[in-house]
Amino acid sequence: MKLHQFTAPLFSLDWWYSWLMIFVGCTIMAVGYVFFISPYNIVPGGVYGASIVLHNIFPEIQVGTFGYMFDVPLMILAFIIFGSKFGTKTIVAALYTPGAMNLITRLSYPTEEAMQSLDPAQLLGGVIDLSNHLMLTSIIGSVFLGIGVGLVVRQQATTGGTDIIAMMLQKYFHISFSNAVLLADSVVVLSGLLVIGFGLGTGEPDAAGWLLSFYSLITIYVTSRVLAYVISGASYDKMIFIILDKHNERLRDYILYDLDRSATYIKSQGMFSNDEKEMIMLVVPNKNLLQVQHAIKECDPRAFFVVTSAYNTFGEGFKPLPDKSEIQTM
Repeated sequence: MKLHQFTAPLFSLDWWYSWLMIFVGCTIMAVGYVFFISPYNIVPGGVYGASIVLHNIFPEIQVGTFGYMFDVPLMILAFIIFGSKFGTKTIVAALYTPGAMNLITRLSYPTEEAMQSLDPAQLLGGVIDLSNHLMLTSIIGSVFLGIGVGLVVRQQATTGGTDIIAMMLQKYFHISFSNAVLLADSVVVLSGLLVIGFGLGTGEPDAAGWLLSFYSLITIYVTSRVLAYVISGASYDKMIFIILDKHNERLRDYILYDLDRSATYIKSQGMFSNDEKEMIMLVVPNKNLLQVQHAIKECDPRAFFVVTSAYNTFGEGFKPLPDKSEIQTM
């Protein structure tokens, strides 16, 4: 789904809504890290995944603080590449998120030692300790991250870090945003395996550290899927190819007047019979699919048709063609 470039007048309702969604998304993301990701040394890539790795080496420095160390130079780069208006949103989101993570962390642990160790048994008094359910915590955490990042990206901003890297990959190499995030984040997981699994820099290898890398990969994948869902939604249009033995005026009238759509005739020929066929290519919203199928059966019971999902549909009656600077997930 296209993300509309934000052009609302200053202080309009859309202006307030856009900024509200940025702060809500960043807060959801911060909660996901503090409660479900960081305490279990899951490294879901990105700036904050790298920050979790570094926190294992320097526990006196919080994850959010490391986030600032990465985000500031990347924000400057984003400002240069994507412009001042886009850069402003990114700067606010990237500055707010690490601070929110540090604040939530400080409020959630009883002591400085517990905060440094990020001990899940002491997180909120241990009421959400999921140490024995790493699959569950990785899935819950990834859902929080995907929703949070998705809400921010829908406002044509990023939360900093590899979001910026992903947008650069999309801009210059035409890689979809979610896939670019997946690619960039995978590199960070390898560093987590070296530091947490093999004890590089800490001298304390975790015997089960290599398993955490698998949970990290699961987290990255689920996050990318949730991110794509939040940005684009789940109701894809449906593309239907209808093959008829001869012209069917009744079906044409149904598409044009009852369905209020248009379609395209495609010249075709049966491979076995060598007979001329009439093929109709039709794109409809998902909600109209069952209705169209019944109409095809009623107009021509012998018709052959194929239905497939159309992830993005541009043109009259659907979405306008995207601008070059807009974020796409595919």
